[in-house]
Amino acid sequence: MAALSRYASRQVALLTQHGKQKVIAPVLEAALGCRIEWVSGFDTDQLGSFTRETPRPGSQLEAARRKARKGMELAGLSLGLASEGSFGPDPFTGMFPWNVELLIWIDEDLGIEVVGMAQAAAPSGHLLSGDWQAIEAFALAEGFPQQQLVLRPNGPDVPNIHKGIQDPAQLRQCFEACLAQSSHRQVFAELDLRAHANPRRMKLIEQAAADLLQRLQSLCPACEAPGYWISERIAGLPCAECSLPTSSYHSERWTCTRCQHQESKLRTDRLLADARHCLACNP
Repeated sequence: MAALSRYASRQVALLTQHGKQKVIAPVLEAALGCRIEWVSGFDTDQLGSFTRETPRPGSQLEAARRKARKGMELAGLSLGLASEGSFGPDPFTGMFPWNVELLIWIDEDLGIEVVGMAQAAAPSGHLLSGDWQAIEAFALAEGFPQQQLVLRPNGPDVPNIHKGIQDPAQLRQCFEACLAQSSHRQVFAELDLRAHANPRRMKLIEQAAADLLQRLQSLCPACEAPGYWISERIAGLPCAECSLPTSSYHSERWTCTRCQHQESKLRTDRLLADARHCLACNP
């Protein structure tokens, strides 16, 4: 049961109102032979919005799962797919903005979920100004109009919002409107983080789709279900200087999401760890 033959000619529900099918479908359809069915008719912003009108309940994975399940329900399909993004501090220093894009694939017949992911540094441009030329210069520096903008009067938490700004005339019009609504003649400009308005996110979603595809094409050696993948990395690779175990991993545990078959695979790309990962050599 190869992933290619299992999903050939199958319909897969994808619920999105932000054009994500444009970058997801080409990656998956060509390799799996499936057909991504774009599902509309449901406002996914009800599950959380990047323009902050609606907080997202639960985790990023839970939000993606809810979207996929809703798409499957609306389309009447047993296969579903959904994408969910998040923005927060980077996982290395916690000092810089970071974007994580997650895709979940649900196969109701097999009872499995397979998750693909991509992540990268995220732009965090914003500006508070009452000067049109400053706002215009900010917009151009951030890649406008391909990168769409959001404007608000006064500051970042004002609910009176102008979003999806994508041409110079609209930008000027929204600036003047916000300026007139502002109590202190200031306009807050920021990037529109919704996928269709943000080319950087779209590229990362495409990369997450490629990661998902790789996982779907990895089959369990016991039951042949898709999604056989690394579930844990086990530390202890010997130090190149003192041979003591380090924080670098020496093996990987692979797990099937369906039958829970597991196996350990020793690391093959290197036999010894750099001393900087050793608590004895680098306390």
